[in-house]
Amino acid sequence: MKFPKSNALRKVSHKLIPGGAHTYSKGDDQFPAMSPGFIVRGKGAYIWDVDGNKFLDWGMGLRSVVLGHAYQPVVNAVKKQLKNGVNFPRPSILEIELAQKIRQIIPSAEMVKFNKNGSAATSAAVKLARAYTKRDVVAMPVGSYNGSDDWGMAATAINAGIPESVKKLTVTFEYNNLESVQNLFKKYPDKIACFILEPASEVAPENNFLQNLQKLCKQNGTILIFDEMITGFRWHLKGAQHVYKVTPDLSTFGKAMVNGFSLAALVGKKEIMQLGGMYGKHERVFLLSSTHGAETHALAAAIKTIDEIKNKNVVSYIDKIGQTLKKKLNKIIKEENLEEIFNIFGAHGSRMALAVKETQGYTTLQIKTYFSQEMIQQGVLFNGYFAPSFAHKNKEVDKTAKAWRIACKKLTLALKQRNLEKLLIGKPIKPVFRKFN
Repeated sequence: MKFPKSNALRKVSHKLIPGGAHTYSKGDDQFPAMSPGFIVRGKGAYIWDVDGNKFLDWGMGLRSVVLGHAYQPVVNAVKKQLKNGVNFPRPSILEIELAQKIRQIIPSAEMVKFNKNGSAATSAAVKLARAYTKRDVVAMPVGSYNGSDDWGMAATAINAGIPESVKKLTVTFEYNNLESVQNLFKKYPDKIACFILEPASEVAPENNFLQNLQKLCKQNGTILIFDEMITGFRWHLKGAQHVYKVTPDLSTFGKAMVNGFSLAALVGKKEIMQLGGMYGKHERVFLLSSTHGAETHALAAAIKTIDEIKNKNVVSYIDKIGQTLKKKLNKIIKEENLEEIFNIFGAHGSRMALAVKETQGYTTLQIKTYFSQEMIQQGVLFNGYFAPSFAHKNKEVDKTAKAWRIACKKLTLALKQRNLEKLLIGKPIKPVFRKFN
């Protein structure tokens, strides 16, 4: 499999676009050198690159595509709305329709506010928390990504350009470690505005962590925010907060809610959300205000996507197909004697990842890059994680398993012959959150 057109376009893109892409997670440093650089179309569980290569896709738009690429019922809903226009000087009726639908579904959604991306939604949630509590400090898990604004990036390695005074306002705790939460409350008494976190990732909450966190937040007058950009509409139609029986003060949704279109939602308790409204005597919060925040075609896509997820029991399906995939791939890992360095893990079938351990002097990134390189050569675009969709069927699982076994055998041989570095084409992939290039 070759990529001449992609390789030529890479040079052009880096001259025009910082990072070569408009999302760092889609950048060249996140994929092997031998990989598709630019995608031209997708259908179902498959995508085609600019060179005409076809791939089985497990990334699915950074987990935003839950029904499948170009899912026809959603496309039809968008086409119908496009004929009527997408942006007006006053709100669209669809804004009310979708807000009502979300409020009926999600327990914590007493009020709803739309915008175009997850980072803006989480930043708005933080702003509300600060205004409501009249505190400044934000607490988030170590190593997490909850938004690209200063408060969210302050505790990461890639925090250049953020004032030191701002960095001091973001503190971290360890997920599933209640003691680390308690220590923050002791260290910053009456100063923490909010705790913001994903309720779950590939790792599930343990020992009633979320319930205990909520209890501590209430005791200390701190707002609890759930970032459900990924878990929302994948763990449950009502969100992971319903699965784990914890209703946060505020939460954010997006990605799967609209099957890849650009739309996110901030939802939460009315007493907090209304600080961004126009009624009441409180000091007004300029919450979310975006020209494109509620474009009608995205609203129509969300309405149809949510209906499809509900009516076709998509959440249960993607969990089942994901668990089937995990079982098969881990079985192959064991059969190929790679269980010491490889393991597919994930609390929910809709979100799984490959854990890699270094071995024989090779780093985890070298091993991961080589393995991804060989999967891509088999027509499977895999970059360390799986985001099953409604379009992934048993034949896609079987295709992946076949490619997986081939890639495992090649890795085993490379490790045996100690020549992985010679077989790896190009540089190893790098972490997104790194201090220097």
